[in-house]
Parts: sequence; structure tokens; C-alpha cells
Amino acid sequence: MEGKGTFEGVKILEFGQIVAGPLIATYLSDYGAEVIHVESHGRPDQYRLYPPFKDNEPGIDRGFQLPIYSHNKYGITLNMRHPKGVEVAKRIVKNWANVVTENFTPGVMKRMGLGYEELRKIRPDIIMLSSCNQGQTGPHAMHPGMGSHLTHLSGFSHLSGWPDGDPLILAGPYIDFIGVVYGAIGLVAALEHRRQTGEGQHVDVSQFETGIQFLAPALLDYTVNEHVQGRNGNRCDYAAPHGAYPCQGEDRWCVIAVFTDEEWKNLCGVMGNPDWTRDSKFATLLGRKQHEEELDRLIGEWTANFTAEEIMARLQAEGVEAAVVSNAQDMYNDPHLNRYLWAEMEHAVIGKYHLQLPSFKLSKVPSQLRMSGPLLGEHNEHVYLNMAGFSQEEYKQLEQEGVFE
Repeated sequence: MEGKGTFEGVKILEFGQIVAGPLIATYLSDYGAEVIHVESHGRPDQYRLYPPFKDNEPGIDRGFQLPIYSHNKYGITLNMRHPKGVEVAKRIVKNWANVVTENFTPGVMKRMGLGYEELRKIRPDIIMLSSCNQGQTGPHAMHPGMGSHLTHLSGFSHLSGWPDGDPLILAGPYIDFIGVVYGAIGLVAALEHRRQTGEGQHVDVSQFETGIQFLAPALLDYTVNEHVQGRNGNRCDYAAPHGAYPCQGEDRWCVIAVFTDEEWKNLCGVMGNPDWTRDSKFATLLGRKQHEEELDRLIGEWTANFTAEEIMARLQAEGVEAAVVSNAQDMYNDPHLNRYLWAEMEHAVIGKYHLQLPSFKLSKVPSQLRMSGPLLGEHNEHVYLNMAGFSQEEYKQLEQEGVFE
């Protein structure tokens, strides 16, 4: 893996699966870090088992999820349950890695003999990052789970939905992606600390706690006012109209938000100032809030005559907040995103596929796409012989003994 980047010289041995752990290292690998992704045939990265699959045919190397989120990585298999598995991992740390990342349930790495204190004996300046559900300590730290569980535990579901309805589940493991951002920041901070002092450290990322940062207003409301916020649908206490309105086409919508009387005046102008807009009950924010259900119905009758794109363009031109409710097709074809976000790569099994480049750009150093997501065990020979320092004889012997299963 050639090429210079901001994180050139950072060598990450990654014990992790799905998103919450691996995407942290992917961000660094996009800017020059080298990463070895560890799996086994008995315990492959679960993202290999997630659809969609090439031609809708499931297969360990036919899924699109892992190549999208774990590109730019060497993929190896290592059976950590084999008596020699842990020693092989330690040798990779000794001879190559200067960072270890993982997102297992707390205690798993320590029980395997690869906890932070053990790794420090091998490499005193090692940085270890653990991205776990609820951190390494505390009464609930040992609870296993996934990002979707934490979405509910963190309070997002309680605030999502209609006032007279049940809580709604957010799409996907939302907390996973929040934790990844904090994890990447924590790892970069640890790398800078080591650059200045020579000292390594253990970075403890609690995905649960990172998610709560995004609900600070609701927590503050309770702390100050003892008020527990509930579900409010698409409504906002400080705006009316404020919602998603139907437009021409199948399942097409446009969001409109009006916070001030000036914005209301501009919205009315775009609508052609129909008679109902001159009703005194809609003249103020308080009045519009009191008659919001009727207001939403009237605005929906107007938006239904136009495409979502037309509504957005006309309202934005007059200083009214509006946006198309985009679906996956919209985003994939968006001319703004197509400038730099989507990239094409070639995978040995699934062929050409598209992935998302880093959403942050460095003016001095471009991101790099060097390798697609690895096949299971694709780089075993290269990694063990050329990076970890095993001889050909050692490699063949360990292979025969099933250490790389």
C-alpha cells in the first residue's frame, strides 16, 4: 500500500466489526494510514452477511456493506481461539502495529490476552482505541448490543414520532455513526499526544454517551425546567408552518419551515396570496400555531400542484427555508454530491461499486483510494510474510495448524 498522507506511518491492527469500530480506521486510511482488518472463517465481520448482495445472491464476499465501509485495508484471517492465535496477534503488534482498535464487548480483548496493559508490555507507546456500547466502566458497561439498541437507550426514539403515536425507530444504527466521529477525533488526539510526548494511551469511546450529545437541548430543558420533552411529529414550537408537504409524483415531499412574519409574508407571495392567507388567524406565529392543522392542510393543497424541486427553488429564492425530502436516488444523482463525494472502485467479486469518499477535505493532502474492501483472508500471505515478519516456513506451519482459519 503505497502513497503519502496525513496519517502516513500510522499502522492500525483492527479487531472490529460492522461500522462502530472499522469506520474509525477507514477515515484514517483514506488519508494514508495502513490498516489490517482481522477476522476469521468462524467469525467473519458480520457486515459480510448483510444485504444487499451482488445479483441478490448471498455470499461471504458478495456483500456491498463491507467494501463500502472498510476499503483501503488489508484483510487477514486469524483464529483467536487457536492456542497460537493470540501469540500471532502479539507478534503483529510487536513487529508492525502502533495502534490497536476494537469494538467488542468490554473485557473480551483482556480475556484473550490482548488488553491494553498486556499490549503495553509488547509496545510501550501503543495506542488502543475501544469503541463500545457504553464504555469500559460503569454499571452497564458489560451489556452487549448494537447501535440500534443505543438509539433507543439514548432517547432518540422517545422524541421520534407523532404526539398521539408510539415511539418510532430511526433508520439504521444511528448511534454507530455518531460514535465513529468521536472515535476518530479521540484517536487523532491520542496520536498527536504520542507525537509530542512519546506516550501511548487507551482511548475509551462510549457510543451511548456520544449519542446523548445530540440531545443536549432536551436534557437541558429537563435540568432547568423539569420538563420532559415528548414526541412532536414534524412540528416546532417556534415555527409555523413547519412540516413535510406532499408534491407531484409518487411519494414526493418538500419540507417548509417559517419562523418569522417576514418569511410568512414571502411564503404567501410565492403562493400567490390566496384569500385564506389574509385571514387574521394566520397573521401571527401564535395564530398560526393555534390553527396549525388547518394551515398544514391548506399549504399541502398548494404544494401538491408542483414538484418538490419547484417548491424548494421558489421558496429559497424568497428567503423561505425549504428542501426536497431526498431519497437514495436523489442523493446518488445530486450534482453537488457528485462533485466529490461518490467514487468508483473495483472489487474482485462484486465488480464495480460506488462508495462515499470522506466528507471532510484537506486542502494540502487529498484522500486516497488504494484498495477495495478485502475478501475474507485476501492478504494473509502478504501481511504475515511482509509486514508481520513471519518466515515462509513459519507461515506454512501455522497455516497447516489452522491458526489462519
